[in-house]
Amino acid sequence: MGHPDDAELWAGGTLARHAEAGAKVTIAVPAHDPVRDAEAAAGASVLGASLRLLPEVTATIVAELLTELCPDVVITHGCRDVHPDHRQACLAVLDALPAPVIATGRPCRVYMCESYNGLSLDGSTAPHTIIDISTTFTTKMRALAVHRSQPIDEHFGPMAENLARLHGGRIGTAYGEAFTPVPVLGRLPASDFL
Repeated sequence: MGHPDDAELWAGGTLARHAEAGAKVTIAVPAHDPVRDAEAAAGASVLGASLRLLPEVTATIVAELLTELCPDVVITHGCRDVHPDHRQACLAVLDALPAPVIATGRPCRVYMCESYNGLSLDGSTAPHTIIDISTTFTTKMRALAVHRSQPIDEHFGPMAENLARLHGGRIGTAYGEAFTPVPVLGRLPASDFL
């Protein structure tokens, strides 16, 4: 992800749900300053995840991380996200994919998460997969709240709740998070989880 609060904001309920189901969840973000790095560690802990602080988000660093961790699933930003750091993170992941997939067979699935107010540079996003986070929405919001250096109460928190209600309503639940699958070497495999 592009920033220390992005995992919580865009995928926190899904990450918490996977952690509760026994999946090993790792959040990787670029290191910022001591305050934001501490917030990232606290947020990851609330979600039941571990944290990896990267010196920067480049294809080389991401490829090394993917080869080391061999994740089944990767979540990143959309390539047409309105934030330039998010676009850079997405492109680094896509550029990194071939080598670890060929070497390890992982990741099997890659997803792009939602963007600010459901908008991309091309207009409204059109996610294909919505995860019910009704049971983990409170955990998501607690994890997001630890990012006190950011405008959570004024901006990000209300936006996260609005998007979660919107996507939850689309699948008949209280809260949801939306994702778009990305082909991994030309395949979109099916799965019961992300």
